[in-house]
Amino acid sequence: MTGRADLDPHVASGRIVGAVERLREVLAYRRLGFGLREIAELVGDPSADAVAHLRRLRGVLLERRERADAMVAAIDRELGARAKGLKVTPEEQLGMLGARLYDAIGGAYTVTRCTDPRIAAQIRDALGDARTVLNVGAGTGSYEPADREVTAVEPSAVMRRQRRAGSAPCVAAAAEDLPFEDRSFDVAMAVSTVHHWADPMAGLREMRRVARRVVVLTFDTDEPGWLDRFWLTRDYLPEFAAVLADFPPLAGMADAIGARAEPVPVPWDCADGLFEAYWRRPGAYLEDRVRRAMSVWTRVGPRAERRAVRSLADDLDSGRWAERNGHLADLDAADLGLRLLVA
Repeated sequence: MTGRADLDPHVASGRIVGAVERLREVLAYRRLGFGLREIAELVGDPSADAVAHLRRLRGVLLERRERADAMVAAIDRELGARAKGLKVTPEEQLGMLGARLYDAIGGAYTVTRCTDPRIAAQIRDALGDARTVLNVGAGTGSYEPADREVTAVEPSAVMRRQRRAGSAPCVAAAAEDLPFEDRSFDVAMAVSTVHHWADPMAGLREMRRVARRVVVLTFDTDEPGWLDRFWLTRDYLPEFAAVLADFPPLAGMADAIGARAEPVPVPWDCADGLFEAYWRRPGAYLEDRVRRAMSVWTRVGPRAERRAVRSLADDLDSGRWAERNGHLADLDAADLGLRLLVA
């Protein structure tokens, strides 16, 4: 009979094999931490056969292994130095671990860490009429003004390799030791990077030395109960407090460079996937690709990350998150502690 090919045992067997193969691919990507949306895109590619998927999986695994090996090697070097009673300077810490941290998380930056136009507008206003700009801890180049003469400084090779063709020239150096003469630039800027520096105060003083003005996007930990500003740190990731335990107070950083502080509201649909970006889109924190571009998760470690993600997923499923945070749906932006220092 025609039109009954679906009853053909050979056709049915082929469909079962195909379904099993697809399920295997889904489970493999899930074990690697990919979100369901991303998995759907990966396995839904009609041009990719099983061999192509296996090769893609192999590449992802090798990339992660290389990053993990780099982090382990950096930690081993510092442990070895400390075991010998050697004092590890901030510069050596940056070389051993600081840049390696960026190397470990940097591969995901171009996926989710884009320039948000509203935050960019506030930074651009702070730059004023400056013509020469030094971007310290420049990363992949987000927030670099296209209409100025920009020089970038970035210690991580992974980050530098991801800078777009034609972007500003980038120097491999640390904020604490900028290879420029005094007052070489109209303004020095640093965006969401100070908390990664081995010695934030030294880096800020270096920025002040090489530029006539300074613009820094950073984080305020001065306010009592600052951990409760954001539901993610309040309810799911209290370890965030330890990440910033040694971070200088905002007032001290402002005094060091003679700056005033401006709040930087985070839009509900923020295009820059920084840690606070998804305050009104909680499901995003369940996606591995989103978290991998946030240094916080690397800092708190896999156990805290797994616990936080599992608890958040449970609360989203049960409706508890909405009960606690439903009022956020009425907000277009939130003050979550981001501050712009302008000197």
